[in-house]
Amino acid sequence: MPRSEATGGPPFTGGCQCGAVRFAVGRLGRGSICHCRMCQKAFGAFFGPLVTSFEVSWTRGAPKYFESSDKIKRGFCADCGTPLTYEEIGRPADQQVEIAIGAFDDPTVAAPAIQVNLADKLPFFDGLAALPVRTEYAAGWHEFMASLVSHQHPDHDTAEWPPKQGFPA
Repeated sequence: MPRSEATGGPPFTGGCQCGAVRFAVGRLGRGSICHCRMCQKAFGAFFGPLVTSFEVSWTRGAPKYFESSDKIKRGFCADCGTPLTYEEIGRPADQQVEIAIGAFDDPTVAAPAIQVNLADKLPFFDGLAALPVRTEYAAGWHEFMASLVSHQHPDHDTAEWPPKQGFPA
């Protein structure tokens, strides 16, 4: 059953950037951002945005895993590298999974409610919102952006991927 656009209710769907791995989640728990060094490296970012997810099913493909410690494995797409999960090694299949918030088709369903592992928080993190915002671009930038053809999977389930006739706009 597709997610209700009116209510934002389950199932909550998402997947990797290339579309090789897709998932559905029946229920969401608390969203968080983790500042630990392992999450920074796993996401290639300043923190790892994760949401506790229940009733998770892989609807296309499945993640490949890297054991980042003796207790944790991290799921990612083997084709495009998108970070997907943070999971306890040996956890029962019916328990929760932490899923990357940015991998959801609608990441707004999982706003972070807490920050964890502050000892590794990068010293400039709290000042990011105060950075200047670029509003002017060099000549030709808008035309260049308009000419790009995306190879990214759209933010919704598809019957097949990649499409047989090129990529959608």
